[in-house]
Parts: sequence; structure tokens; C-alpha cells
Amino acid sequence: MGVFDRVVDLTLPLVPKPVVRRVASPYIAGEEMEDLLRLAAGLNQEGYRVAAAILGEFVTRKEESTEAVREYEQLLARMGERRIVGYIHIKPTHLGLKLDKAFCLENVRTLLIAARRQQLFVRMDMEDSPCIDDTLDMYYRLREEFDNVGVVIQARMRRSLADVRELAKVKANVRMCKGIYLEPHTIAYTDAELISRNYVRLTEELLGAGCTVAMATHDERLVWEGARLVDRLNVPRERYEFQMLLGVLAPLRRLILDGGHPIRVAVPYGPNWYPYSLRRLRKNPAIAGYVLKSLFK
Repeated sequence: MGVFDRVVDLTLPLVPKPVVRRVASPYIAGEEMEDLLRLAAGLNQEGYRVAAAILGEFVTRKEESTEAVREYEQLLARMGERRIVGYIHIKPTHLGLKLDKAFCLENVRTLLIAARRQQLFVRMDMEDSPCIDDTLDMYYRLREEFDNVGVVIQARMRRSLADVRELAKVKANVRMCKGIYLEPHTIAYTDAELISRNYVRLTEELLGAGCTVAMATHDERLVWEGARLVDRLNVPRERYEFQMLLGVLAPLRRLILDGGHPIRVAVPYGPNWYPYSLRRLRKNPAIAGYVLKSLFK
């Protein structure tokens, strides 16, 4: 961790909550489920699919995970009732992965059953490197029982090519992203250009193997590469989509949609927006620096 990163890490907890809220608000639907549902319906009307999530990760008590499962079950039911074109994505550490892997697995299974009832899909997010093996293991085990489950691969990780080739064997539904977790050089690529090139390589491997791929990126170069691969490999619309975060580069999002490509917007919500935002800011010192500068404006 560099000097600036250490300063950010020590200073962020001192930033007034309203300042963090002002920075975070464009990227979060709100604190309540109704906020999410209303925004999701509006995005659907504009032609976008949605990926809904309750903010939370790395829980310290099983009760927190149990509560999250109950709320996700309600969310799935409400999405079904309102015919929201979307799915949910979940963080395994929110559902107790770091507390008890078997407990987490059962929580995910419960949500897959609830989602299947509504003909909806569940994506398991990928978190930092200590979580990867357990997350993939749960995915493969659940894949034997469910066809409405997907997973995520991070182009930043050196191991991802091997992981992709295993996922290709089962024609997995994979969300491809760069990854935000800062990892040691022995585990992850740190050069931005290498990460982008690996992103394209992994995406090509997955699409070429017949997998369904969600290309999550805000990098227009990678959007171009994704569109090129889809065209060259003649990938049908049902086997690919682009994904972007709420509040990020809306004009590019519109260009992708107007270009005839399916696109999904990730829409998080929940009362845990503040600790979530602090964790995210710590992982992105450049944005955190912007927040700290706001204190002096």
C-alpha cells in the first residue's frame, strides 16, 4: 500500500456521512426495496435489463446472512409480481461464506429455489482471492442441481484462464469483469493494459466454447472488442450481453443499447450503503481522493 493509499485508509472514516452519501447516491437505488423496484421498472421501460443486489458483504454473524436470505426471497417474489426483466446477484460473503461454507451453500440453494419459482436467475459474485476456490466449488455443486445459476471471473487474476477453461467444459453462464480487488503481484496482474488484454482473451475463450457471457465493463475499448467478438463468432443475442453499473457512463450505456446489443444495469440498494461505500472507496483510492477533496469545496 502506497503513502497516498495509507492516508486515504486512515482519513475516510473521518469524512462526514453526507459527503459520502452525495458521492455514492448516483450508484445506489436507495435504502428500501421499493426504491430498487421503482428504478428497475424505469430501466426496463428504457430497454435495459437489471441486476439487483442488496448491499452487504463479509458478515460477522450468521443472523445477518439469514436476514439477507429472507430479504432476497421477498425481492425475488416482488420482481416476479412486477415482471421485472432482471435477476439478482449475491456476494457469497454476504451469505456467510467466511463463517461456514456449508451454511453459505444452503443459503444460495434456498435463493435458487425461490428464483426458479419466479423463473429468475441468480449470479454468484466473485470476491477477493481467498474466496475464489470456495465460490467456484459451490458453483459447480449447485450447477448439478440448478440451471439458473451463474458465476463471475475476474480478468485481473492470473489463475482465470485455467478457471475459464474448466467453466467452458460445462458451458457456464459467466460474468466477465476486470475485478476491483487489489491483490499481490504473484496472484494478480497489475498492469492495466495486461488486464484488458486478458479480459479479451478470456471472453473469446468463453464465447468460442458456447458459454453465455455477460461482458461487464465501462471501458469503451473493451465494449468494442466484445462487439467485434460477438460479430466474428456469430454469437446469438441470447448468449451474450453487456453490463454496466448504475450511474456510470450513461451515454455509453445508451450507445450500446442503440447499437442493438442487450445490456444490463447493476442496481444495488440497502441500508448498508455507508459501510459498503467506505469499503469500495478504500479499494479505489482515486475515487476516494475525490471524496476527500469534496471536504474542502
